[in-house]
Amino acid sequence: MAFESLGEKLQGVFKKLKGQGKISEKDLKTALREVRVALLEADVNYKVVKDFINNVNERALGQEVLESLTPGQQVIKIVNDELTKLMGGFQSKLEISSKPPTIIMMVGLQGSGKTTSAGKLGRLLKKQGRRPLLVACDIYRPAAIKQLQVLGEQLDIPVFSMGNKTSPVDIARAAINHAAYHGNDIVILDTAGRLHIDEALMEELSLIKKQVNPIEILLVVDAMTGQDAVNVAEKFNELLDLTGVVLTKLDGDTRGGAALSVKAVTGKPVKFVGMGEKLDALEPFHPDRMASRILGMGDVLTLIEKAQENFDAKKSQELQQKLLKAEFTLEDFLTQMQQMKNMGPLDQIMDMLPGMNKAKLKGLQLDEKEFVRFQAIIQSMTKDERKNPQKINGSRRKRIAAGSGTRVQDVNRLLKQFEQAQKMMKQISGMTTGKGKKGKFKLPFM
Repeated sequence: MAFESLGEKLQGVFKKLKGQGKISEKDLKTALREVRVALLEADVNYKVVKDFINNVNERALGQEVLESLTPGQQVIKIVNDELTKLMGGFQSKLEISSKPPTIIMMVGLQGSGKTTSAGKLGRLLKKQGRRPLLVACDIYRPAAIKQLQVLGEQLDIPVFSMGNKTSPVDIARAAINHAAYHGNDIVILDTAGRLHIDEALMEELSLIKKQVNPIEILLVVDAMTGQDAVNVAEKFNELLDLTGVVLTKLDGDTRGGAALSVKAVTGKPVKFVGMGEKLDALEPFHPDRMASRILGMGDVLTLIEKAQENFDAKKSQELQQKLLKAEFTLEDFLTQMQQMKNMGPLDQIMDMLPGMNKAKLKGLQLDEKEFVRFQAIIQSMTKDERKNPQKINGSRRKRIAAGSGTRVQDVNRLLKQFEQAQKMMKQISGMTTGKGKKGKFKLPFM
């Protein structure tokens, strides 16, 4: 999970600060030393860490912070502001040409996820009402063209290819003419990569850039390579003058050093992040939201956006009423699991909920096999058992396991996860209904 290690360490540091009525310069120095170590362990660039700590220290030493009623919270706010600033300050959106087609050039090393990211970006733009065209400019890697064509079929996006005998420059030029003729307003060039940066690769990319003049040159890098990703970004930027970066596999990077360093080192913003293998797992990068997640404050806006895409409004309204009346049943649990599974991995969803105690809910998983098993178990129960799971004793568990072709342990696990889900749903319900507190949200899936 993205930033898991860093987030836990920083939240631990600030928990100590929040518990103190007053903060001395010594307390601040100790806390910032721990923050510095946490950032370095997260593989954040050393110079970036040094500047970050200096900026936080300078702002936090002000009398209004040290003498305030809630100095710990003030320091956390400063760190949140500086983290946001470090990652770019605000969302850097994709540039769209005033005269179609908009040409987007995807570049990067082999294995970074460039071709898949091209497809994911095409899907994202198609959902926004655009008409993208994917272009196979990688004529060197075996099956690169086929991979893009398969992605195009899955996403129902046209793919332009001229085989592997024509030069990438000629392919790019022909693709733009093809797009203009067929009404495609976005052209995404999937260019070749290498195992390392070499003269031949950069010369070819420079030539494509010169010939087609792309409005966006996006470097795709693997977030899990940490500082190597930043070094690659620096070199590509020197030669191509990038417009932005796409960080793939951020969901698997527990450290997060690349995301925190790339903007400060290259001056180029992270525009998109890959948060999973599925074709819908490419998200616009919001520095403020990511900083909030790292510090354990959640990310309600992204949660709302995901919910609006994946939740059935009518079912969600019915579920809200049941939650308010404490009538959340196993059938509702099954429906809710399906809808939440559509939103993505549960640990990512929980990461967006402010104050969610992830440790208590670590057993709650939603992989496909588990979902099918749970579905069979619930369908093997009587209607009364689904409504009143507390009635399911030892003999009933054996009967349900036999009827669903599972083990008693599986039934026990389902009932345990249902109990945990009830707790989580109550917490979400409390957040979204407000319960007398002003300024609360109502999430669209509740």
